[in-house]
Amino acid sequence: MAIYAYLGKYRNTGLLIIRLGLGIMFILHGYPKLLAGPDKWEVIGGTMKYLGITFMPEGWGLISAVTETFGGFLILIGLAFRPVCLLLTFNMVMAAMMHLKTGQGIMAASQAIEAGCVFFGLAFIGPGKYSADKK
Repeated sequence: MAIYAYLGKYRNTGLLIIRLGLGIMFILHGYPKLLAGPDKWEVIGGTMKYLGITFMPEGWGLISAVTETFGGFLILIGLAFRPVCLLLTFNMVMAAMMHLKTGQGIMAASQAIEAGCVFFGLAFIGPGKYSADKK
């Protein structure tokens, strides 16, 4: 609709809103996992078995928790944006795979699938001009 055409000139504001929302939510989602310790990390990292990787589940879980927490912060400020988006995409692929492989179904996996699609798309778009990565 032509009535909304003027919003196109606020693309960078839209990207900032997306970055702020996703960044805050991923910090809030990842921080408890980071603080939970090795037992929780082992459970999270155990998801790698769906890729045939069975060694070091605590380490993979810690990497996942760090990716969500600090990746959320980097998304928020727009620093190292594209690599972080790709890491978070992989994190969400693994989360979706865990839900699907444990028989929880597509509805349980939907949030991870949706977030993964957003992060993958953002990797192509970039952080916008209101970011630490701005050119």
